[in-house]
Amino acid sequence: MKKEKISFTESIIILIALLAILGIAVIKFSLSPEVPVLFTVLLLTFWARLRGFSWQDVQDGIKEGIGVAIIPIFIFILIGALIGIWIKAGIIPSIMVLGFHLISGSFFVPSVFIVCSIIGMAIGSGFTTISTSGIARVCNGTLMNINPALVAGAIISGAVFGDKMSPLSDSTNLSSAVAESELFAHIKNVMWSTIPAFIVSLILFWILGNSGHMDLTKIEHTSRILQANFSITWWALIPIILMIFCAWRKIPAIPTLFMNIAVTVIMIFIQSPHESIQSLNNLVMNGFVAKTSDKAVDALLTRGGISSMMATVALIISTLSLGGMLMKFNVIQSAMEPLVKHLKKPGRLITVTILSGICINLFVGEQYLSVILPGRAFKPAFDKIKLSPLALSRVLEDGGSVINYLIPWGVAGSFAASTLGVPVLQFLPFVFFSLLSPIFSILSGITGIGLKWVKEK
Repeated sequence: MKKEKISFTESIIILIALLAILGIAVIKFSLSPEVPVLFTVLLLTFWARLRGFSWQDVQDGIKEGIGVAIIPIFIFILIGALIGIWIKAGIIPSIMVLGFHLISGSFFVPSVFIVCSIIGMAIGSGFTTISTSGIARVCNGTLMNINPALVAGAIISGAVFGDKMSPLSDSTNLSSAVAESELFAHIKNVMWSTIPAFIVSLILFWILGNSGHMDLTKIEHTSRILQANFSITWWALIPIILMIFCAWRKIPAIPTLFMNIAVTVIMIFIQSPHESIQSLNNLVMNGFVAKTSDKAVDALLTRGGISSMMATVALIISTLSLGGMLMKFNVIQSAMEPLVKHLKKPGRLITVTILSGICINLFVGEQYLSVILPGRAFKPAFDKIKLSPLALSRVLEDGGSVINYLIPWGVAGSFAASTLGVPVLQFLPFVFFSLLSPIFSILSGITGIGLKWVKEK
């Protein structure tokens, strides 16, 4: 059967149909995303065969889609192992106890946002920020009777801000590279949308966080439980310092995590010289199981392990398979191409570029592709109307990588939900920074404030 070029109308119909299926299944019926995503893969496969694509085309699309996330998937596996041994070694419990002593109830939520922002900038990784400091903060918030979704929103907002502003961040470097802008000039320029989003987010977290009530009796009781069952010490900061040092030295994530796991295992053997290899293997594989005298503490600190990441890995593989097929069959490209030709005003061009990044997050579920595809598609349009590459690189971040945390079937969103134990649709309304960044970027395009142009020679 001869393949015909996919028309703009047909591509739009396919994308709307797939999004409707996923949206209704996840939002209306509260289904886990895995099965709806697999169902859309099935429907897309049938459509592809009817349009003349071969089984090999289908398989190639799946392989190409999954290929972009092999490294992140392996990182997730290592993070799962790290979480379990960090709890066992007392690292996360130590951060919790420190948090109890330093943070008041009324300032807890905005302080979580600020702390995660600082850690995110130091490490340059939103995922690592969420899986380390983030877990401790969500445990603190739960014990302080603060809405876990609000705390998760503050954690993710801070992690995204730090990731966006760090020269060590993969997504920041990618946005700069795709737009062909200089890295530090890009970081300086994104402040036009990032700083307003940060300030408004901080105000909102301050207002909503004031509802938190700090039960001092419960906090003191929890601190005693943690100190009785874990090694609470300043030495627990060693793995965190190591992670920051590796980020500063620009050591990639995988060797950084392996070194951190090795150091933490040494700490465990120092604390418990008779720890068996079998129990350590079970800890890495299945995570830590807390057995204190407090059921609430046990529920918070029973987590981690490679197995805890498998559901997230399955969802990521399924979603990226769908995205890879959409790319292989030129569905997304056919939907984007006609838009580029008719965008001659900066406000419209920036708005459509941001919306394209958001849509690719929805359909492909991968933050890197949400930067790469709009960057390649719209760069000629930016060049044509003399907008600077800095304008494009800022837009790619504001509509691409920061939005992935808000997609239930996205790589970042599913990771954050799995790690923090809060569903995406619950924390989504509170991830103010990710929600506000594209808005301020669009306002910059419409008003011209902070918009960079190519200087005439």
